[in-house]
Amino acid sequence: MLQSKMNWKFSNAQTESIDWDSNEISPLIKELLIQRGITSAEAAKEFLSPDLENLYHPQGFSDISKATERVHKAIANKEKILVFGDYDADGVSSTTVLLTTLQELGADCDYYIPNRFTEGYGPNEDAFKTASDNEISLIITVDTGIASIHEATVAKQLGIDLVITDHHEPQEQLPEAFAIIHPKCSPDYTFKELAGVGVAFKFAESLLGYFPKHLLDLVAIGTIADLVPLKSENRILASYGLKTLSATNRPGLIALKKVCNINGDVSEEDVGFLIGPRLNAVGRLQDANLAVQLLMSEDQDEAEHIAEMVQSINQERQKIVSDIVKEADQMVGSLEEQGVIVVAKEGWNQGVLGIVASNLVRKYDRPAIVLTILPEKEQVKGSARSIPAFDLFSSCMEIRDMFTHFGGHSQAAGMTLPLENLQLLQAELNKIINQQLTKEDFSQEIEVSKTIAIPEINEELVNEIRQLAPFGMDNPKPIFHLNDIPSDIRQIGNMKKHLKMQFKHENHLLDGIGFSLGGLYDHISPQTPLSVVGELGINEWNGNKKVQIVIRDMKIEERQVFDHRGKKRFDITPYVNNNTSHLAVHHTLLNENSIVPDEVTCIRYDADISLLDEVSTLYLFEMPTNLTILQDLVCKTNPSNIHVCFQLEDSVFMKAFPSREDFKWLYAFVAKRKQVNLQKELPMIMDAKAWTKDRILFMSNVFFELEFVNIENGIIQLNTDPMKKDLLESPSYQERLNQAEVEKILYYSTYEELRMWFSNCIKDGEMPKEEVTHGL
Repeated sequence: MLQSKMNWKFSNAQTESIDWDSNEISPLIKELLIQRGITSAEAAKEFLSPDLENLYHPQGFSDISKATERVHKAIANKEKILVFGDYDADGVSSTTVLLTTLQELGADCDYYIPNRFTEGYGPNEDAFKTASDNEISLIITVDTGIASIHEATVAKQLGIDLVITDHHEPQEQLPEAFAIIHPKCSPDYTFKELAGVGVAFKFAESLLGYFPKHLLDLVAIGTIADLVPLKSENRILASYGLKTLSATNRPGLIALKKVCNINGDVSEEDVGFLIGPRLNAVGRLQDANLAVQLLMSEDQDEAEHIAEMVQSINQERQKIVSDIVKEADQMVGSLEEQGVIVVAKEGWNQGVLGIVASNLVRKYDRPAIVLTILPEKEQVKGSARSIPAFDLFSSCMEIRDMFTHFGGHSQAAGMTLPLENLQLLQAELNKIINQQLTKEDFSQEIEVSKTIAIPEINEELVNEIRQLAPFGMDNPKPIFHLNDIPSDIRQIGNMKKHLKMQFKHENHLLDGIGFSLGGLYDHISPQTPLSVVGELGINEWNGNKKVQIVIRDMKIEERQVFDHRGKKRFDITPYVNNNTSHLAVHHTLLNENSIVPDEVTCIRYDADISLLDEVSTLYLFEMPTNLTILQDLVCKTNPSNIHVCFQLEDSVFMKAFPSREDFKWLYAFVAKRKQVNLQKELPMIMDAKAWTKDRILFMSNVFFELEFVNIENGIIQLNTDPMKKDLLESPSYQERLNQAEVEKILYYSTYEELRMWFSNCIKDGEMPKEEVTHGL
């Protein structure tokens, strides 16, 4: 067996009771839509055919009319306007949207993005004072500001009107700003989940007085990169934005697509995995102004130069993340004691700690807080990521007094706190999470849309599923379940990190790729049905298209037998999992060729098996003296996995077993000679019959045990009037017969025969019947 890493949650959406026109929507798409809560033909049409007409009017935002009027007044009076943004992809694209809008309106405007390392997140007093010194009278925040209580007061004292546009979680107290444009602070605005760039876009529409389609490419980047739910307005904006991005004439985006090797239509994956991370990298390592310069550039040569700089920064970011992940990984202690992982170290780059936290969450299925220690300030500062079952924002708000600064949402947050509060933070969060969650809640869940068979999977099916794109939060790619025996499986990639397999059913072929699943290779036995869940897609290479399943998780639900027979040196360490029980069995003490970790219990075959419990994995290092011993042991321990590690130096099975005629000939020879001196006549017998010395000595010993002969000082003599006995009554004969049978079944059998023997052994609790050989 192989346990899955995640909890597989199969959809139980009922489709029969919903009557749609099957000519318009296929049964599969209907089923997938219902799983997304779309239960009418009208709602399905809106989802499958996003329409700009279904966007909500900006006037639904509280304060938007007031803010619009203030901006137009500032432009008319030639006041200086400052756009105050954030340093991530959402903030950078939001800044570009509003800055482009203000320039189109003829405003005297500029932008400012704080330095992550010297200023931290969001508006700050020094920046506002500098703005005042530069005669700025109106500041508009984008993708930030909703938690800036103090900074809003400072702006008011400086005589600056502050307009906040944001989408982050409002806290108990709102800033005293001139205007706040925020979906969650606007009772009349229906959709609450816009990204920062979505809010900025709505404000731009209000300012311009028309729908600015030319800004949708920027909206798509911020919306997808910020991982907001891709439903309702976000789905419409992302859908049209990707089309605009595919045909964009912005020099900066053309150059960025070039370094990302994006050609043709741009997908949500291109934004999420290529464009977004590169824009984020700039603000993570240095000043995010470079990213805004790229998006605002009007010269193609300049844009390409900046894009190459961005590419270089992203490569540096990847190296820094890799190094910190390794260090953080070594600092993670016992998971039994940690409901929430908290790691901190001086010198860690603040800009990448969110990525590091995400890595730890994926590996350990725990919320993770990763912090850098700032000794000169006696503070720690960093980022947190959570698991779906744990609302990080609300939990941290319960202990808000511990933080100097805190903000975020249920699954991600940024924070600064005194160094002395570090241990207390972990203790308090552990207390909260252990009160809220059970052990099962920590495991990741994966929503499985449907079980599917290999003949059903083809390119047409994949294209049909693309009707649901763009995929993202609240509209994930459908996950399909497949159970079949791989015809081929191997490790690929650097350090063999990935798993490549192929499934075959009659004339249908399906490739499977499991990224970062290469470590499971040794845990999959041959000819075993493998249950996998993953996303269907098209792999295009050198012009060839092949359907594949990108495997997210896998499991094996039946007992596995692993065949290591004949290996001179065998280390079972890679198979040992601390969360399961392991038992190694042998005749004698293990030798230096058998490597067994300390956590594995070792017993001999003559141990009292009544004292044994069931185990997860059983390792058999030597063959038993008979099959019944092994059968009883396996039935008692009922292992999920059996590793057969037998070595054989001197095979009984491969030696010719004396036949009945051989025994008759030797008996007749001794009878004729009355006595035979083996020391002298052994070579002659070996010559005459082409027998080995061992064979002759074995047959002689059988006669002796049956009391047919007497052997003294190497001389064999017949006993007078011996009793008639079966050859099986000889212990040596019986032992050799048993040993040959053991070797035949356990060592010389095919893998499939070995697997079936163990399967029958456990299933039936009965040994396969041995052939009875009669004597003379």
